[in-house]
Amino acid sequence: LGYEALVRWPPPRRGFISPADFIPVAEDTGQIEALGHWVLHSACHEAASWPSALSVAVNLSPAQFRREGAIVEDVRAALAASGLAPQRLELEITESLLMNHTEHVLQALRELHAMGVRIAMDDFGTGFSSLAYLWRFPFDKLKIDRAFTQGLGGDGKVDAIVHSIVSLAHSLAIRVNAEGVETDAQRQALCRHGCDE
Repeated sequence: LGYEALVRWPPPRRGFISPADFIPVAEDTGQIEALGHWVLHSACHEAASWPSALSVAVNLSPAQFRREGAIVEDVRAALAASGLAPQRLELEITESLLMNHTEHVLQALRELHAMGVRIAMDDFGTGFSSLAYLWRFPFDKLKIDRAFTQGLGGDGKVDAIVHSIVSLAHSLAIRVNAEGVETDAQRQALCRHGCDE
């Protein structure tokens, strides 16, 4: 139930605006904090009514980290208001966030992780993919970008990269999720590489 999921469901219809179009506008105009606040609180409220074995993942915008400490307080408030256990909330961030304001972002992620919230790096492998991020930041999960999933089986280099990502993540006790699995052959290849989800 990140930004994209909320605007893609129900399925697109006339007048649909893609997240790729409106999120940059929301970030540029400063509306992303209000939108992110609404998404976070709505997702936590909804997930609190689900069976306890299920969790929810929410994408965060780098703009939500601009004000030091604000995202930590927002997450704390969303969990308190909804009654959702922190372990059932996964926050997805992209590498672009880690490139700016590293120290205060690191502090926020550590505080969130200490609360019990899980942290995932989204779209791993498509940005700068600095291995230092895996060492310095408290990630619970890496999400392999769908471009790699789509390339499995057709290019030995892609298979080698996916295998390396999974092996590296597991050696650091980080789970791995592959995005964009659309065929059984892709699923089988990911299973052979040891991908967790």
